Amino acid sequence: MTQQHPDANSAPQENYGPPVPPPYNGAQAPTPPPFPGPQYSGQPPMPQPPQYSGQPPMPQPPQYSSQPPMPQPPQYSSQPPMPQPGYGYPQSKSKIAAGLLGIFLGGLGIHRFYLGYTKIGIIQLVLAIVLSVLGLGFLALWGLIEGIMILAGAVYFQRDAHGVPLRN
Repeated sequence: MTQQHPDANSAPQENYGPPVPPPYNGAQAPTPPPFPGPQYSGQPPMPQPPQYSGQPPMPQPPQYSSQPPMPQPPQYSSQPPMPQPGYGYPQSKSKIAAGLLGIFLGGLGIHRFYLGYTKIGIIQLVLAIVLSVLGLGFLALWGLIEGIMILAGAVYFQRDAHGVPLRN
């Protein structure tokens, strides 16, 4: 019976890595080594704040593709966009048109509807209908006076209901 003895003069064997499991012989399932990272506790992981190095990021080299670059719209500086009537911006109303509507159809409140004052326009229209049934037609005088005030440039009639100045 001869047994092998380790050499007494040799250095002891050192393990520098994780323990190596014994070879699998088929009888039992191997157990995985423990995970060295944090274990799952049922809570979502906390986000880590970004680490700043104090230096600006390096610019990336341009990416080339087979497609031509898309044209960029022109960049305008320090100028607000100009309102365009077709895109929902309020359009200035004509002072002459409002004045003539007030003179000729003012008894029905048409000039008020034109300027955007629908509430008072409805009141004038209802009064015109009710008073015309009673045979009183003096409501036309109200519209005539307002039509003259619009054409004369009275302070109250310098803007429409949206605050846009009337144009000549």
